[in-house]
Amino acid sequence: MLSVIIPTLNEAAVIGERLDQIKAADVAMEIIVVDGGSSDGTVELAERRGVRTIIGPAGRGLQLDAGAKLAAGSWFLFLHADTKLGPGWTTIIRRFMKKTNNRFRAGYFRFVLDDNATAARYLEKIVDWRCRFFNLPYGDQGLLINAEFYRHLGGFPKAPLMEDVALIRAIPRSRLEELPCIAVTSAKRYKRDGYLFRSLKNASLLFLYFLKFPPNVLARLYD
Repeated sequence: MLSVIIPTLNEAAVIGERLDQIKAADVAMEIIVVDGGSSDGTVELAERRGVRTIIGPAGRGLQLDAGAKLAAGSWFLFLHADTKLGPGWTTIIRRFMKKTNNRFRAGYFRFVLDDNATAARYLEKIVDWRCRFFNLPYGDQGLLINAEFYRHLGGFPKAPLMEDVALIRAIPRSRLEELPCIAVTSAKRYKRDGYLFRSLKNASLLFLYFLKFPPNVLARLYD
């Protein structure tokens, strides 16, 4: 069985559509929404759709790990609430899970933004380059991983930021692959802050993370 784990914090604008899409899939699964203290009705919308909903500690890494600890599936799919998987995702996931040699492997999806701007296409190419040369997808590209492999790696760290980078870096390059499916992510932050500024800010935070800056300091800079 597949356990889909979604961290939320004030995602009422998108959580209903996301859960409806996932629930319509022809895959044996459970869905776990781990909320970090929403005040906009996110939890109520999730509960209305009959999915398992828990209130976890605030912080995406903490929420993701809390969901994993409660999950019953032999495979985990970690997915952000504002990320929508493209056509054929269920077939691709089933195919990946069926291969016995993928038990200690993981997969992620190709990054796409829901914006027609030219800047969005450039950013998608940069992300593709980052994944190919540095083996470094982010959490908004989803992560499909066997539960046993996830626990073997130690799971997501209890950090307020860069939890996705920490887990991905623990996966050997030969055991991580891009799945032939897109993950369409909201571009609202890039539209709000500007593509150039937001991209430079993200790159700077990643650089500081590699320099061993404390995650709580990075989280304050991010906010």
